[in-house]
Amino acid sequence: MREILHVQGGQCGNQIGSKFWEVVCDEHGIDPTGRYIGTSDLQLERVNVYYNEASCGRFVPRAVLMDLEPGTMDSVRTGPYGQIFRPDNFVFGQSGAGNNWAKGHYTEGAELIDSVLDVVRKEAENCDCLQGFQVCHSLGGGTGSGMGTLLISKIREEYPDRMLLTFSVFPSPKVSDTVVEPYNATLSVHQLVENADECMVLDNEALYDICFRTLKLTTPSYGDSDVGLQFPSFYDLYHVSVTSGLWIPNNVKSSVCDIPPKGLSMASTFIGNSTSIQEMFRRVSEQFTAMFRRKAFLHWYTGEGMDEMEFTEAESNMNDLVSEYQQYQDATADEEGEYEDEEEEGMEAM
Repeated sequence: MREILHVQGGQCGNQIGSKFWEVVCDEHGIDPTGRYIGTSDLQLERVNVYYNEASCGRFVPRAVLMDLEPGTMDSVRTGPYGQIFRPDNFVFGQSGAGNNWAKGHYTEGAELIDSVLDVVRKEAENCDCLQGFQVCHSLGGGTGSGMGTLLISKIREEYPDRMLLTFSVFPSPKVSDTVVEPYNATLSVHQLVENADECMVLDNEALYDICFRTLKLTTPSYGDSDVGLQFPSFYDLYHVSVTSGLWIPNNVKSSVCDIPPKGLSMASTFIGNSTSIQEMFRRVSEQFTAMFRRKAFLHWYTGEGMDEMEFTEAESNMNDLVSEYQQYQDATADEEGEYEDEEEEGMEAM
C-alpha cells in the first residue's frame, strides 16, 4: 500500500487539518472512536493510505500534530474527532512563536523539531511503502511558517526520495490583522521552492475577492472562503467547452470517481499550474518591500539571531520567482506571435 503521512503545524494548519480528517473519516465510514461503521465495502478501499489499522480493529490516522503552544492541541483533542489520533503524535511547546518566523525556525521551533522528527520516523517505519508526506500549514504565523519550513527541510534531508506536498495558506491583510505576515511568508517561500515537490497555494485574498465580487458577500467570513473557487482566471474556464483542449492530448489529466462527497450528488476539483500565481507572489513581495525599506519590526527577528542579509536574500529570491513566472508568460505570447508570422509567410509563399 502506498501510504501518505500527514503533518499539520501551527494554529491554522491544525484547524484545517482537523477538518480534513473529519471529511476523510466520514468518507471511509470511520466514527470518532476509530471504528468502522460504514455501509459499503468500497469505503474500506485504500483505507490504509491514510490510516493504520490497530490490533483492536481501530483505525488510527497517520498524522503528526505539532504546535509551539498547547492551546491549539487542546482544541483538537476536544474536537469531534480528537480522540481518534494517537496521543503520542501530539507534539507541542509552551511558549508559542508570537507570529515570529525566526522563533519558529531558529529558536523555539529548533528546540522542538527533534521531538517532531522522532514521531515522523516512527510513523514512517509503520508504513509498508511510504508514498510521501503532506504538510498543512500557513505562511502568515510563526509556527506554520518558521517551524513548518524547518520540518520540511529536515524531511527532505532524511527522505530525499519521497514525495513532499504542502498545503500552504498565504496571508492577506484583508482577512488578518497580523502586521508581519509579509515577512513570514517571504522568508518561507524560498524554503518551499527548495524543498517541496508540490505546493498547493491557498490564497486568502483571492478567496476574499471572489466572495466580495463574484458571490456579492459584503462581509466575507472564513466559512465563506472554504470553497473550491480560487483564482478568477480558473473560474472563467467554466465557460469553456472541455472538448476545446482535445487537440492537445496531454493538456489536461482528468479522472472520475463515481462516489460523490457526503451531502452532494456530484462535485469537481480543479488543480492548475498557471503563471497567474505570480500576482500573489508580487503582492506579498510589495508588502514585504514596503516594510523592509523602513526596517519596520525588524528587531523582532534580529533579536532571535537573524541577520538583515537573510531578509535581503529572501526578497531577492521572491523577485526571482516572480521574474521566472513572468518569463514563462512572456515566452508563451512570443512563441504564439512567431507561429502566426510563420503561418503568414507560408501563405504568401503559396
